[in-house]
Amino acid sequence: MQGGFYHSRLQHPGAVLAPMAGYSDAPMRQLASEQGALWTVSEMISARGLVLGGDTENLTLGRPFDGETNRVVQLFGADPDILAQATRQVQDWFHPAAIDLNMGCPVPKVRGKGGACLLQTPETAFELIRAMKTATPLDVSAKIRLGWDHDRSVEVAQGLAAAGVNLITVHGRTSAQRYTGEADWDAIARVAAAVDVPVVGSGDVTSVAAARARKVTGVATVMIGRGAVGNPWLFRALATGADTDDLPPAPERARTALRHAELQERFYDDDTGRLTLRPLRKVLPRYLPDHPELRDALVQVTTVQDVREVLAPLLAGTGDFAAPTPPGAQAAV
Repeated sequence: MQGGFYHSRLQHPGAVLAPMAGYSDAPMRQLASEQGALWTVSEMISARGLVLGGDTENLTLGRPFDGETNRVVQLFGADPDILAQATRQVQDWFHPAAIDLNMGCPVPKVRGKGGACLLQTPETAFELIRAMKTATPLDVSAKIRLGWDHDRSVEVAQGLAAAGVNLITVHGRTSAQRYTGEADWDAIARVAAAVDVPVVGSGDVTSVAAARARKVTGVATVMIGRGAVGNPWLFRALATGADTDDLPPAPERARTALRHAELQERFYDDDTGRLTLRPLRKVLPRYLPDHPELRDALVQVTTVQDVREVLAPLLAGTGDFAAPTPPGAQAAV
């Protein structure tokens, strides 16, 4: 562990951007990194899809933004040989700083193929980590939940550590809980005390105060998921030691929302922008929760110019305007 990527990054204050399907793509990772995220984690990638499905180095889930650093690529799978080969391909194609094994995704489509299913057969997960470690000199980590339907996180974490994992992220819910209830940070603390590798805690970290409170559980740092959507400044506050959750002024947030759209268009290289901005419709309103009058227009944008027009008064710094007409809609007469 000494001298590896995770060890190096954990010498600094801050937090980590969680892997989130449909959210933590290259543009969002870029914004989080610029605000001081310790590292970012890609959306999960199927190891089998990489090895057997014809995916190439152009796969957007793994492809980095130009100049992107401190990026971890996350794989999921359940076959050691496939995981080892996928690890080599990820290293060669995407040049990540480290590689993570998903052991926490609870969605039905992943069942039997890896993800949280591995918590039912942790011996398989240990074999996967050993296979990945033999395939790369990079740090290899694992992201787990507390268990499938009951807490066995200490047992699983100790097995992962014995298999050679360099870092463990623990989400404080079981797979059966999905995202309901509250994350159990006492359970995360027990894991952190039980293994000699760094433990990152995850679950319900949506503010500076929550992040600081969770750090006292003994984790090396915290991972932030949904709380970072539309709020990359959370990483800046934690990296700089700020004690406030105050958002920047609305014009700055509007500029960042527009830049997110511009990064999206540039990364996905779609001349029309009509496909690439659809995933941002659920994100853009999150930048401006204090301007609900913008939501209807932001969830219908199709081009960067649409975003620019919707945000124009805020970008100009006035903030004095009526609700805009949604793109493509005809204004009332």
